[in-house]
Amino acid sequence: MNVRATQRDAPAANGAGVAALPLAPADGAGRYAWLAMTEPVIPEPAPPAPATVTGVPERAVTQPGTPAVTTIVHLVRHGEVANPAGIIYGRIPGYHLSDDGRVMAKAAADFLAGRDITVLRSSPLDRARQTAEPIAAQLGLEVEIDDRLIEPWNHFEGMAFGVGDGSLRNPRHWLALRNPLRPSWGEPYDEVAQRMLAAAADAASAGAGHEVVCVSHQLPIWVARRSAEGRRLWHDPRRRECALGSVTSLRYTGRNLTGVSYAAPSGPGHGQIAGA
Repeated sequence: MNVRATQRDAPAANGAGVAALPLAPADGAGRYAWLAMTEPVIPEPAPPAPATVTGVPERAVTQPGTPAVTTIVHLVRHGEVANPAGIIYGRIPGYHLSDDGRVMAKAAADFLAGRDITVLRSSPLDRARQTAEPIAAQLGLEVEIDDRLIEPWNHFEGMAFGVGDGSLRNPRHWLALRNPLRPSWGEPYDEVAQRMLAAAADAASAGAGHEVVCVSHQLPIWVARRSAEGRRLWHDPRRRECALGSVTSLRYTGRNLTGVSYAAPSGPGHGQIAGA
């Protein structure tokens, strides 16, 4: 498999013609409820759920006069990573898929098999590129690297995160937790959504009239979806619908983003893990 890197300018503020929304005020949560929204949170296993399909608000599709050709951009989350220490690995190199993660990557490739996919792009991180490998083999495509698909930076990268023997015991980290709405411990949600939607729009243009795959990470995929659906970007990480190896699909009609669907080929129970 050949891997070809591509360089692009920084994304425009409105990305794919879908503006990132301003952050909403807190929904009456308790004084310390925001601690439950810090990265990462390990949830209880989610019950099985069918694939979901949602619409995109009409106000988010404001580019008249574009061709009515339909293009699908599949945002694939990488498979499980070998992380025995349970740290937030973020952008640290050298974190590869576990054996189970490779099975998840193959399940995603099988799910996408037989589709009219003409472009395959990936985050530059090892776990995303390894997830792209069976997809590339299945489809006979090269993997193009798009840096905008990368995991957000995180203050707690390289650390265990928790109240017990994790980094929360150290007062020097407390300032990083001051604003869970931005969030203060990492790349702002609105910036992540903007770059992801810009990357998706560019991929849609490259594969206009066909389907495209972009392999990325949980948080970027989730906030891109929330922005596309007109929802506030800050959220409880335990409620993300973005399992390991899952496929979040953006439907474009012309250049307009008109729908979102979701499927979890490896099952819905593979959710949030440290550094994912």
